[in-house]
Amino acid sequence: MFVRSENMKPFESKIWLASPTMHGEEMRYVIEAYETNWMSTVGVNINEVERTAAEKAEVKYAVGLSCCTAALHLCVKLAGEKLYGKSANGHGAVESKRVFCSDMTFSATLNPVVYEGGIPVFIDTERDTWNMDPVALEKAFEIYPEVKLVVAAHLYGFPGKIDELRAVCDKHSALLIEDAAESMGATYKGKQTGSFGDYAAISYNGNKIITGSSGGCLLTNDLEAANKARKWSTQARENAAWYQHEEVGYNYRMSNVIAGVVRGQYPYLEEHIKQKKAIWERYKEGFKDLPVSMNPFEEDKSVPNYWLSAMILDKDAMCEQVRDDSTAIYRPEHGKSCPTEILDAIADINAEGRPIWKPMHMQPMYRMNAFITAAGNGRAKTNAYIAGSIEDIGSDIFKRGLCLPSDNKMTVKQQDRIIEVIKRCFE
Repeated sequence: MFVRSENMKPFESKIWLASPTMHGEEMRYVIEAYETNWMSTVGVNINEVERTAAEKAEVKYAVGLSCCTAALHLCVKLAGEKLYGKSANGHGAVESKRVFCSDMTFSATLNPVVYEGGIPVFIDTERDTWNMDPVALEKAFEIYPEVKLVVAAHLYGFPGKIDELRAVCDKHSALLIEDAAESMGATYKGKQTGSFGDYAAISYNGNKIITGSSGGCLLTNDLEAANKARKWSTQARENAAWYQHEEVGYNYRMSNVIAGVVRGQYPYLEEHIKQKKAIWERYKEGFKDLPVSMNPFEEDKSVPNYWLSAMILDKDAMCEQVRDDSTAIYRPEHGKSCPTEILDAIADINAEGRPIWKPMHMQPMYRMNAFITAAGNGRAKTNAYIAGSIEDIGSDIFKRGLCLPSDNKMTVKQQDRIIEVIKRCFE
């Protein structure tokens, strides 16, 4: 059990999980927006962010929006219209349609499906990358062959098996939406994440690899789709001298001021990735003698952006831990630990960690939704499932995993102290 010693006093300043890293260049473009009075949702900064975002992601078009969730919403709306045409009742074109979604992710990945009236079906995780399992996705199509839309995320900046997921989608004539909110700058087989999907979204939220404090982009190679997204994002105003509206629109366009911050951040994307990689590697080296491992990736295929470093404890190194929907308790045990103990220990020295994303099929609002594992229907109340012989990967990673302080302003000395505190949890 961890006991803080005298040399483990709290940091004077909090060590964050991930916070904005600013460089000064950002203010140049913010001031430019101010001085030229382009303070609304049009301007040079937005144009430059869209151009740079498309170029970096290796797609033809990017649409600057207020946040990544807005981008994902318009991705789902575009996919729905392409698949099913416009809805006649004013609701989403995917209404009452099942959509296959990543299970272990933030709720923003799939909330837009619900906005459009769709029904999320959750696809279990695979261990190699902690992302959507292509085998489980294929199994899902066997169970629900009518499904024509898949929404897959890249967790913590570590690419999933996106070429395999793409192949399964193509086999079943399904569209793929790629949630690259966390993985900007990461590549799979030399190709940028965000360029594999029919539509994709990236985030500039305050904790992301680069930031505008908020904001996001929709990515696509379809000019018509990009133009539709721009129209919808500005309340779907028609090309008339007065305010003419023929369909539902949204106030989703990116601010030219926010775009100034993003524009000033883009030149530092590769530098931030290099810093994040060094953090992940220092953790890996520091934990080499512990019964833990770092969040995985296919080293011969992908290059992560290392946005968040995470770790998972070996099964036989876990002390007893129990969680309900809001609290967690554990029973200390010599030589063992658990995520709750480790998170408490690093919080005790003023460092921030987080549990792994709680899988969506475990969330109260989605507990009745279908959940598909590589073995089939994970909701089936068979004796085998209850006994645990049908493995649910996402729940297991959630139980044994945690996110570590990954702020790229953290010093080596500070990280070494965090590593030492975590080591002490296993004593």
